[in-house]
Amino acid sequence: MILLTNFSIAGEIGARLLQKGEEIQMIYLSTDSRTIVSGYHTLFFALKTERNDGHNFIRHAYDKGVRNFVVSQSKFSVHKFPGGTFIYVDDTLKALQETAILKRNKFKGKVIGITGSNGKTIVKEWLSELLAEEYTIIRSPKSYNSQVGVPLSVWLLDDDAEIAIIEAGISQPGEMEILQRIIRPDIGIFTNIGEAHQSNFESLEHKIWEKLQLFKGTDVIIYHKDYAGITNAMEELAGQKPLVSITWSMMDETADLFVYFVQKVPEGCGIIAQANDKQYAISIPFSDDASVENACTCLVALIAIGKDQDHILNRFSNLQPVAMRLEIKQGNNDCIVINDSYNSDLNSLTIALDTLDQQASEDFLSKTLILSDIYFSPKTDEKLYAEVAELVRLRMIERFIGIGPNISKQAHLFGERASFYESTNEFLNELPLIEFKQEAILLKGSREFQFDLIATVLQHKAHETVLEIDLSALINNYNHFKSKLHPDVKIMVMVKAFSYGSGIAEIARVLEFHHADYLAVAIADEGVALRKAGIKMPIIVMNPEEHSFDLMLEHQLEPVIYSRRVLDQFIPAAHRNAMNNFPIHIELDTGMKRLGFETIEELDEVIGKVIKGSELYISSVFSHLAASDEPVHDKFTNDQFNRFHYLAKYIQERCGHAVMRHILNSAGIERFPNYQFEMVRLGIGLYGLSAVESKELQNVSTLKTTVSQIRTVKKGETIGYGRKGIVKTDIKIATLPIGYADGFNRKLSNGIGKVWINGVLAPVIGNICMDMCMVDVTGIDVKEGDRVVIFGKEHSPVVMADLLGTIPYEVFTSVSQRVKRVYFQE
Repeated sequence: MILLTNFSIAGEIGARLLQKGEEIQMIYLSTDSRTIVSGYHTLFFALKTERNDGHNFIRHAYDKGVRNFVVSQSKFSVHKFPGGTFIYVDDTLKALQETAILKRNKFKGKVIGITGSNGKTIVKEWLSELLAEEYTIIRSPKSYNSQVGVPLSVWLLDDDAEIAIIEAGISQPGEMEILQRIIRPDIGIFTNIGEAHQSNFESLEHKIWEKLQLFKGTDVIIYHKDYAGITNAMEELAGQKPLVSITWSMMDETADLFVYFVQKVPEGCGIIAQANDKQYAISIPFSDDASVENACTCLVALIAIGKDQDHILNRFSNLQPVAMRLEIKQGNNDCIVINDSYNSDLNSLTIALDTLDQQASEDFLSKTLILSDIYFSPKTDEKLYAEVAELVRLRMIERFIGIGPNISKQAHLFGERASFYESTNEFLNELPLIEFKQEAILLKGSREFQFDLIATVLQHKAHETVLEIDLSALINNYNHFKSKLHPDVKIMVMVKAFSYGSGIAEIARVLEFHHADYLAVAIADEGVALRKAGIKMPIIVMNPEEHSFDLMLEHQLEPVIYSRRVLDQFIPAAHRNAMNNFPIHIELDTGMKRLGFETIEELDEVIGKVIKGSELYISSVFSHLAASDEPVHDKFTNDQFNRFHYLAKYIQERCGHAVMRHILNSAGIERFPNYQFEMVRLGIGLYGLSAVESKELQNVSTLKTTVSQIRTVKKGETIGYGRKGIVKTDIKIATLPIGYADGFNRKLSNGIGKVWINGVLAPVIGNICMDMCMVDVTGIDVKEGDRVVIFGKEHSPVVMADLLGTIPYEVFTSVSQRVKRVYFQE
């Protein structure tokens, strides 16, 4: 193991010690206090970004056992952290990167650096798989390719490894020069070039040149010659300095590897290529163009490092699809199943355990890990599984199940609640006798163990229509809006109406994990469900009802007081339950004409009743904007701001204590930054809809189904109930297992609505049924079982809303709860 201590790191990067504790070997680097495992051996970097300041989370990291910190605040109150070592630098991100360089300088193996617009992660994973029996390999975890991800990846370098495969991505000019110093690749791979992250570069040529900075000093550069921009840039680079390039092409016979034959069949693809006098023939179990390109890139890489023997090339036929995300699904008996079974190694296990922690949500669900043998580790089995056992202990895994002969031999390293099976089949045979109840279950297995079979048994059975929720996109959107706020402004997130149809508990867990300040629900039942799901953060009930007041007080659900009647009903309930300073939130009507107080006289009476007793405490005052997303109504919106400021000021003066104010919704956050006050409310923006058409927001919800059956309908025949689908010429139709009971509105019948099938919009034909519908797929390459997008990134819910004469809110919330929600995270 390459070891560095806190003091040696400080000296090497030219830092100053603000406070000196004991000298400790640093095994882990962290920038996120939530994911710290072994605090004693962790060096925490307090990164400052547009969205967060890591200095605010030093206390959290300290409480988790961390005693070594890199900070950029010279006057940080280090005396509050006895025993801690505080390393002062001007820039903590730069310090993180310089620390990774120290590890890279000590690594004796070969480093392969990969960049490009697409395919980086797949090429990295496939190369690792193809070479795993020849070399001990370390690779970047999943898509750790950013200014933060690359140094964290390089820190994983170990003396035991012979090859490291590191990917690098950029979104701004100048970034790759920094990553080059950290990675310093011996072999470079440029996969391809496309439009991703183009907006920050002057041209495609500019972006190519920036990416090429990764290969300064690289011995060998591999690239696809058919991308003219890359080829031109490489020729220009070759004119500046000597370099060795290895190219491949499907069009240019002068390339080092010329691919002259590609045969696609349903079960995969055969590829034949020529390099000098040698012919190569490989087959892959995929037929899409991207997979062919990635496979050819891998083939050239194998040739470049002299590992193009037939027994290695035969492994192409066993390549597996790279899961770029893990799936989170509802299981039986109130369980959650997290399926991350596309590979198994210590680094990816650590990342998957972060998701397990998030979903377990502290005391609500116990944590279960089902893990297979870990293949191709440079460590001995005893050392490897001792580290796994330590992870299990540190992460407080209540139930551990090991599957495979190797891990089973190390059973003595694990605790009493561990059980072991020689194979997946042996475990499946015993599974009916094992009870899983109220558990978050992580499945982490090498592909050979076919853990998908386990997932199928543990998951709820549901029909083929699902609503996919992209948690990575949701987190991106949350952080996007957070970045627009002043540092001290809080965020309340609206999770009413089943979190806009996305699943209330699952979304709430993610938001709590990412330090949202408040949640807001419509009715008390939603708040109680969140408390029962283990959510501990403050929850506000927007429409409290008298019959639920005792329940709200029991579960610490804070009411919105919008009328004197509601206040007069709630005060006796608070008194009956012996409440003292229980938070309430005052709603003002500044123009919506829905709920809330409008006059000083009303407020004077309300505040008088509150301050007369000790049961209640006015925590915040707020109002709703009626048209913040429509510029034509900006004068009215500004009038609302003025009215709100006037009434809120009166409340603050009467109360004699600080009262939070909030009026901005999602559109307001984007369009009126001067009225953030102490808090904002984030709703529809969390799901990727923007009032200003922001390109930074990502689609979160995708309603999908499958093709159940395909048939030909003859001219003159009719389709569906009421015979509304009249066929004027022979057509091909597909039946889909989704209907108006699932949320596919019947008004979209008879050609009004469309669905996305294999890149083409197919119109609905005939009336939409309760559980099914039919679409016209004439001329579309489609087969039974193909996936269909009802709405999502490919087919916007905004388009569907426009066709229905409504708003996207209604489209989202109309998806029936019988439709299974599937959560995934990149």
